[in-house]
Amino acid sequence: MHSPKPQLSPFTSSTHQHLRMLACVALCVLLAACGFRLKGVSPLPFNTIYTNIAENSAFGANIRRAIVASSPHTRFVSEPAQAQAKLIQLSNNQSLRELSIDAQGRVEEYELNLVFVFQLTDAQGHIILPPTTLQSIREIPYDDSQVQAKQGEITTLFQDMQQSLIQRVVRHLASPDVSAAFADAKSMPVEEQPADTTPLPSTEPLPGSTPWGSPPTDSGAGMR
Repeated sequence: MHSPKPQLSPFTSSTHQHLRMLACVALCVLLAACGFRLKGVSPLPFNTIYTNIAENSAFGANIRRAIVASSPHTRFVSEPAQAQAKLIQLSNNQSLRELSIDAQGRVEEYELNLVFVFQLTDAQGHIILPPTTLQSIREIPYDDSQVQAKQGEITTLFQDMQQSLIQRVVRHLASPDVSAAFADAKSMPVEEQPADTTPLPSTEPLPGSTPWGSPPTDSGAGMR
């Protein structure tokens, strides 16, 4: 005759669930105490920001989107006087130059170059982030028998370079140095010649065109 199996307490399952829940809560509290944030979220030290980068350009729209995604409490304002911080584009240039040529004098490879210069100041003109230059360089093989396809490839590569550069801008803005400088802005130098905050016009090429013409040649498409 088999002895009866011991009966499990009806509270065992719910108790285990309760313990797991408490463990999760404790872990969340611990992570919060350590300053843990969800990946991609880096709150900026200011709530309002102005930029002169053209809002109706892909670059302008994407940089606004990236900043708000990284710092949801930060919003863009249309007037410099309304902003706690001003992100000013000093220059934005993309160029294309011949990198190698074959025996017949045809271009075999191009170098793509993107240079963006910007600064960050507070409402009183204190320099939170001095003029900073970010550069991206890529190389791409070229075939003059496939001009249209290669122009499309170059355009796409420039767009990828631009998006990568935007992420670098956001990381600069979210850096501890910027937070510390903004918190102690009164001790930071004031820009001697205030940068022009006038909204910049969009200089992006029309659909179906490129800033370097056809076929590509060494040139620049500068945005002030």
